[in-house]
Amino acid sequence: MNDLSWQEFERVELRVGTVVTAEIFKEARKPAIKLTIDFGDEIGTRKSSAQITDHYTPEALIGKQISAVVNFPKKQIGPIMSECLVTGFIQDDGSVVLAVPDKQVINGCRLA
Repeated sequence: MNDLSWQEFERVELRVGTVVTAEIFKEARKPAIKLTIDFGDEIGTRKSSAQITDHYTPEALIGKQISAVVNFPKKQIGPIMSECLVTGFIQDDGSVVLAVPDKQVINGCRLA
């Protein structure tokens, strides 16, 4: 494993946002959910696609706070442009459990 320098870590903008819309991503090759996430006034809303259908439904995600990297380049995923990378923990079976704050925080808060 390669160690990161502190300066490299500081470049990663890991922020908290609240899911405002979520729907099944019908066009995706692998089961996924399309998300719109509110990261507060400074960053605004961003769209993403997340392969999290094993543990989450779109309805259960509305209003949920998640963490995402907001400073990766945008990436075209089928018909949507992904504007952030939602983070989670990959389980032994390949499913993903979202990385979330354990208390409500202000949208846009940065991981310290």
